[in-house]
Parts: sequence; C-alpha cells; structure tokens
Amino acid sequence: MGKPTGFKEFDRKKVEWRLPIVRLEDFGEIYTEPNEEHLRTQGARCMDCGVPFCQSATGCPIDNLIPEWNDLVYHGRWHDALERLHKTNNFPEFTGRVCPAPCEGACVLGITNPPVTIKNIENAIIDRGFKEGWVKANPPQSRTGKKIAIIGSGPAGLAAADQLNKVGHTVTVYERADRIGGLLTYGIPNMKLDKGVVQRRLDLMAAEGVTFVTKADVGKTVDPKKLMADNDAVLLSTGATKPRDLPIPGRQLKGIHFAMEFLTANTASLLDSKHADGKFISAKGKRVVVIGGGDTGCDCIGTSLRHGCSQLVNFELLDKPPESRAEDNPWPQWPRVFRSDYGHEEAELKFGKDAREYCILSKEFVDDGKGNVTGIKTVRVRWIKKDGKMTMEEVAGSEEIIGADLVLLAMGFLGPEHYVSELLGIEVDPRSNYKAEHGKFSTSIPGVFAAGDCRRGQSLVVWAINEGRGAARSIDLYLRGSSTLPAPGITMGSALLSTSSR
Repeated sequence: MGKPTGFKEFDRKKVEWRLPIVRLEDFGEIYTEPNEEHLRTQGARCMDCGVPFCQSATGCPIDNLIPEWNDLVYHGRWHDALERLHKTNNFPEFTGRVCPAPCEGACVLGITNPPVTIKNIENAIIDRGFKEGWVKANPPQSRTGKKIAIIGSGPAGLAAADQLNKVGHTVTVYERADRIGGLLTYGIPNMKLDKGVVQRRLDLMAAEGVTFVTKADVGKTVDPKKLMADNDAVLLSTGATKPRDLPIPGRQLKGIHFAMEFLTANTASLLDSKHADGKFISAKGKRVVVIGGGDTGCDCIGTSLRHGCSQLVNFELLDKPPESRAEDNPWPQWPRVFRSDYGHEEAELKFGKDAREYCILSKEFVDDGKGNVTGIKTVRVRWIKKDGKMTMEEVAGSEEIIGADLVLLAMGFLGPEHYVSELLGIEVDPRSNYKAEHGKFSTSIPGVFAAGDCRRGQSLVVWAINEGRGAARSIDLYLRGSSTLPAPGITMGSALLSTSSR
C-alpha cells in the first residue's frame, strides 16, 4: 500500500485513448503513452483492504499480485514491479491491453468508489520493462530430454509452452494458420493489440528454445497419432473456433459472414500488404449490421468504421444494461453494467448516435433479387420474468426491415472443431468441449491434455493463461512425478508449489 489515504485523496482517472477522430484514420493501437506521475497517483489509490479480492477467484484468474505491484509503482520501483508481475502472468502485455479486467470489478474500493485502474498500471509496467531492456530471453540451463507437442498457438498454448520450456522440456507448438498467435494474432484487431507486440513475445520465446511450426493443420496435414508417438505428451489448445450461426431464412445470401471471417481476413491483409492486396471483406460504402455484442461485436464495429462503412447498426437481443449494479449483481461479482468500448465511441462520433439497438430479434435476411443481402426483417422483444426465469416475447406491431449490405455474425462460439479429437477418440463433455477436469487437464487418452477454450468453452485471454499454466504443471507432473510449476489458482508465494503428484 503506497499511500494510506490515497484512495480518499485521488479520483480514478484512466490512461486516455487516442481521440476517436484521430484513431479512426488508421489501424494503430488506440492507446496513448501514460505519464509516470499519473500512474503513481493511480497506484496510490490501492487500499490496505485486508483481503485483496482483486487477485482472488472473483477477480484475477491468474492471481496477479496486484496490491504489491501497485505499491511498487507508487514508490517508483518499476523493475521490482515487473518481477512481481511476471511471477503470475506470462503475457501481461496481452492482458493489459485486451482483458476486461475482472480484477477491477472485484476491487474493494469499487464497493463505494470507482475502482483502481489496475489494467492501465499492469500494461505500463510491462511496456516499460520492454522499453528499458529488462525483459530478456532466459533459456533454461539444462534440458530434461522430454518432448511436448502443443496443438494451437493461442494464449493457452503459448502459456503452457512458456512454462514447460522454463523447466527444461523441449516444446514444439503447431499452428494451422500462417502466423503464430491464434486469436491474439487473427482474432483481435491491430488497434486493440498491435501484432508487433505479439511478435515481440514470440521472438523472446523462440530465443528461449520454443519451436514454432506454422501451416501445420493437425488432423489434416499433420497426423496427431504421429505427434503422440514422437512426443512424451501432447496438449490440445485449439480454442473454441466453431461459431454460433443464425439459421433464419435467407442465411445463404451473399454478404453474410461470421465475425472471425471478417476480422481474420482484415488482419491478414493488413499485415501482408496494408490492405493493398484487397484480400479482405471490405465494409467501405456499405450498410453494416453487426449481430451480437461483446468484444467481438465491438471489434467488427471498429474495423467496419475504419473501412469507411456508410451506416452501422449493432443488434443486441437483451435489454440495455443498467448504469450501476442491479440488486442481483452485488460486489465482488463482475458488474453487468452499461459500458461503451472504443468501437462504440467511434460509431457515435461518426454517426451521431450509439450504434447499439437493444431487444431486437432477427427474423429473416432479405434478398435483393440477385442473391445478395439487402436487409434484415426484425421484431422488437421484451423480457419478462416468469417462474424465476427471464423469458422473451415479441412485441406486436414492431416489425421492421433494416437495410444491410454486409451482415457480421458475432454471437459467440459453440466449442472446438472436432477433427483432431475424433481421430484420437477423445471424450467430450455435454457442451462438446474436450472432457478434462480443471486442475488436472488430462483427457480420456493418457498423455493427451487439453486447456483453454477448447476445454472450458469460450472465455477470456486471462482464463486461457490460467489454463495453459495449469496444464503445464499437470504435464510436468505426468512426466516427472513432481513439479515446481504453480498450480492454477495458487500464487508463486504458496508453499504448495513443489507438491508431488502423489
């Protein structure tokens, strides 16, 4: 705790984003360079709260030692803050940019006041670490002779690879795309996570001994059974990549795409040619409808605006969230309140109003007579609580056709694709995810483990890191009988770090 009275003296103030009118002109990151004194002041707001819920199960899934590095930043001890941050988080430059910050939702100060700007401080610590040259490759001094194959290079796979490599195992990561990073590279737009930031970490891991193989589609171009034969363990971290569809009349029309089709093609073209190759789905001059909210929907909004769309509407099936916590959403739960992210701000600037339309249901895609989408038949709905459950009913007379030349489906994901698990005969759970208990991460096939969204379902980057770190420990236990790697939900300071598999 830096300053005992800091939380009473200083108001919450986030590090500003670049102005919407400026950032809409490019795909550069939306963030600005933080002022050190500003960050120290914000770190001073961290309370001596006794029980730091920010780093508990209701807060940070990887138990980031938040009060400690807040205090260290307040006292100007940035290098020490970086060491504390890296003890629990392999990739703070990713979470510091894209995590919705459940830690802030669980901040004790947030009971009565706006919470500490934890995410801003985290991001500033790691960016300063790279800038000052403190973050360097640190390969293991010896190798165990054990080999692990990791299928999928998203945050779960990368976290597992980093942990396993640190204890001396030989790790190879296989990725079906042409670049490493999974959703970090192709699922999150450049303005929210610059791909140079991703590559910077990948280069560090490669220098430490992790091997990356791209264009390796395990189950199609690479035999998973051969990977099992050639390695001592295999980790599936393939993500939840099966998108939720909207099977209403007209779904076959041209101009209707899943969000990841749109975002992936945009980033690939941006990285390959700065969009000069034209190999992306352009929203320029089009009436865009994004169906589904959340981060992915916002990313579709921000990307469409940068292309130069002529109109933009974002459909939300649910009610507009309240401005403050509802009675059934008490602290320290994640606050389900109304927020405006970067894309929402930009849309309001360009079109003069919030792009989001709440309580709206899509009924049918309209054909222009040539096989292209030209609109969506919709109806308004109301939500009513019956028998303790919220039910939806259509509002009579509220039917409307909303024009659209490009429709982007951002309604979430249903689980992993199964061509790898089917070849190996891996059991799945009722939600079609790979069946593997959290904490053990072992599948129904000995020596094969699963972590991340393919095991738990669609989730956050920080939860993927939790899973990757936990799976790494389980694999280490499987291979050697004991492990010095931390268990999920246990900080580096715990006495349980060196427990054996028995």
